[in-house]
Amino acid sequence: MAEINNTPKQIRLPVYLAICVVAGILLGRYLGAPQPVLPAGSGPVAKFREVLTSIEQNYVDSVNSQQLTDIAIENMLKELDPHTTYMPASQLELSNMHLKGGYDGIGIQFDIIRDTLVVVRAIPGGPAYMAGLRTGDRILAVEGEPLSGTGIYSRDVTERLLGKAGSKVEILVWHYDNRRTEEIELQRARIPQPTVVASYMLSPTIGYIKLVSFGRNSYNEFKQALQDLLDKGMEKLIFDLQGNGGGYMTAAERIADELLGGDVLIVSQKGKTERYNNEVKAGKKGIFEEQPLILLQDEYSASAAEIVAGALQDNDRALIVGRRSYGKGLVQMPITLVDGSELRLTIARYYTPSGRSIQKPYVKGENADYAHDLVQRFEHGEFYVKDSIHLNDSLRYSTLIGRTVYGGGGIMPDYFVPYDSTLNTDCYNDLVANRIVREFTLNYYLQHQVKLEKLSLEEFIRDFQVTKAMMDELWQMARQNDIMLANADCPTALPHLKAYIKGEIGRLLWGDDGFYPVYNAVSNKTLLEALNLFDEASQLLAESRQQIAHQ
Repeated sequence: MAEINNTPKQIRLPVYLAICVVAGILLGRYLGAPQPVLPAGSGPVAKFREVLTSIEQNYVDSVNSQQLTDIAIENMLKELDPHTTYMPASQLELSNMHLKGGYDGIGIQFDIIRDTLVVVRAIPGGPAYMAGLRTGDRILAVEGEPLSGTGIYSRDVTERLLGKAGSKVEILVWHYDNRRTEEIELQRARIPQPTVVASYMLSPTIGYIKLVSFGRNSYNEFKQALQDLLDKGMEKLIFDLQGNGGGYMTAAERIADELLGGDVLIVSQKGKTERYNNEVKAGKKGIFEEQPLILLQDEYSASAAEIVAGALQDNDRALIVGRRSYGKGLVQMPITLVDGSELRLTIARYYTPSGRSIQKPYVKGENADYAHDLVQRFEHGEFYVKDSIHLNDSLRYSTLIGRTVYGGGGIMPDYFVPYDSTLNTDCYNDLVANRIVREFTLNYYLQHQVKLEKLSLEEFIRDFQVTKAMMDELWQMARQNDIMLANADCPTALPHLKAYIKGEIGRLLWGDDGFYPVYNAVSNKTLLEALNLFDEASQLLAESRQQIAHQ
């Protein structure tokens, strides 16, 4: 195996990213509500109540029963699998926002720059947009509480701006265009949150769809995107699930059914009791069953994303391109509790059509090691070298046409694409992590807004260039913010920095439609390699169609 040499900072960024993504998948906070004191009886529940009652009535100091109950729930769940979690009612809306197809709020995208909340984009038609908020405005206070200064965190701001549709919130705004400050009362409304964030033609015959999670509306969004691309002449599709951490199983099953022909198996699940056992087969006639398909995945593709990848791989319907997926093969059932909180209890394991479980190993009660699995993969070299991945011969399975696949820890791609180390230079990381690129693109957009808004999306993608003068201004901004760049690796990072800057300017103008076509064309290495693999995808499709016809 080739030796991998990286600087400490090059190692740290994917490690930090891994920890953040895993934290999102595991939902690692467990809070609960105090139970009413009932007469002691027999069994563990009565035992717990008896202990808590004794503490409340007799302990030498005052106690917080709520906190004690929370700790008890947290430690109890730690003894189960890593994906059984508890979510307090106060955090459910934020947690489920990306799955429900929308959220109740004022409708802005924001960033915190120089300890100030800056509006990056006001969503057209939303309360903030209708009240006159625009890119570059600053929100200084919410309900009289300041939002400027150190110690501002995005999650805290989001929780303060969210609320039930129809409820009102008062904000203090500084407007960029007239440099004036005013108090505005906004009425919160339902804000759409699409999960298909990009859908466009890569060539006259190749379409591209990126899905970031499997939410309530994902199937309808996906099918509409498919139809729109077919209307534009699409004959082949690249379906991008890189970074997709999962979501609702039903959404994954319906999307897989849209792409699979016949009545082949999509997924099965098995629990402790028969009521949790289930098989889902394809059955509905889809609009994209007979065309070549490539699916992109990486180490952050998990759960529902792996259901789709496993179904398409085992049925030889799609060529899987990228790196080994996360490896979550446990099914959670949400249980709403009396106080509105939610227990997400693992009730089954799911299996791909060939019968393999892709759940990676874990030891009950040792969730810390499980959470650091991606870090260990990176340090082991798996992100860069396919041969560093250990495959268990005892977990060999066969696809529809007899190809060998493996269980026991994620979906292995049919075609491996190593992590692009040029996206992990000190220069690139420092400029992005310290929000220098975000501040620069905001300033550039605001200073050239009139000229930029005269461009169509097609003209912007084709003609707009990030010039040397723009890059010199970026370097100067970095120095002014005491960012010491590693100049030796800046030339390596330059193409990606330019693509990111142009893409962020495009996002300010057209949302995600202005970002992904620009960024993908330079910095999505897996996508760029997949463009050359449609001969293999077409051959795979032909062989699977022939096998199905002879069954």
